Amino acid sequence: MPYVVDFKNVSTVGLESSPVAEALAGLRANEARYYRNKYDHVFTVSPASEVPEVVDRVSRILRDEREIVIGSRPLEATSFDVDGLRMAYVFYESGLSINVLYSIDAGKRAVGFKLAEGMEIPEELATRFKFARQKSKLAGVIRGSYFVIKGEY
Repeated sequence: MPYVVDFKNVSTVGLESSPVAEALAGLRANEARYYRNKYDHVFTVSPASEVPEVVDRVSRILRDEREIVIGSRPLEATSFDVDGLRMAYVFYESGLSINVLYSIDAGKRAVGFKLAEGMEIPEELATRFKFARQKSKLAGVIRGSYFVIKGEY
């Protein structure tokens, strides 16, 4: 069942099994606030088991583009179109959030990684990416990185 992410009253609903559930909830709320403010879009997520096509698409892009396989269990996922962009998000038990930004017309196409505060960089990403830090009122310190998608998906 889809869950509307509330960025005013941050909740760990759906993320309880994560060792960094509160920080991951803040990270998820930070994304919800961004889409509400920039696009007036309501950010909803579903249990990953209910949207396997989203998890599979993100996993396929990671595997095909960079031979990356995420070791953590996906907890929640979402996919939506906004302002000519097809977006997909997967939130993992480890505290990792992966988003795929894919311009419907040719243009911007990238995979973004965000780590919840208190989460170590996963070994599958540690040697491949440098993570920048940003502060968030909802998520504390977020570390993030990205790569450009070259293929067609």
